[in-house]
Amino acid sequence: MRPVPDIDAFEERAAIAEHDGGLSRSRAEDLAARAQGFRDAEAYWQWLADYVVSRKVP
Repeated sequence: MRPVPDIDAFEERAAIAEHDGGLSRSRAEDLAARAQGFRDAEAYWQWLADYVVSRKVP
């Protein structure tokens, strides 16, 4: 089972990668998602959406 995502860390890492690293927002979010063990940002956001709907850790 994957740990619960840290939204604050995700947003901070993505913002730094975008601003300081010159990445697009999409690539920066993919990087931030991978840092938390997700395939990409789409998988990260899907995990969170599933959690909100089911109110339990997928």
